[in-house]
Amino acid sequence: MYEWNKSQPIFLQIRQKIIEMILNKNVKAGEALPSVRLMATELSVNPLTVTKAYQSLVDLQVIEKNRGLRMFVMEETHKQLLSIEKEKFLTQEWPLILKRLDSLGLKLTELAKKAEVA
Repeated sequence: MYEWNKSQPIFLQIRQKIIEMILNKNVKAGEALPSVRLMATELSVNPLTVTKAYQSLVDLQVIEKNRGLRMFVMEETHKQLLSIEKEKFLTQEWPLILKRLDSLGLKLTELAKKAEVA
């Protein structure tokens, strides 16, 4: 069973899961996303929650409702999501990471050396 983060609405977590599927190229442009029912069953959530997550991606214009009720990844979605996610990382996550590094007295050069070893 999927573990949900209690500090964020489930539909946003599902949306992020779908974004990661697209960024990792598990679903490519023109391909259908799993049906709402299938996704709801796999994640043990209400289908309305999945619908809300899908709708938020329709609003971002990265997926479209097509051929009945199925959702399809639009062209250029990977590129668009990559840009959105990079911006989100740089404006929201990176400042927190820098703060944490500063509080621990770590320098980016130390981290780079550790990364080279790994």
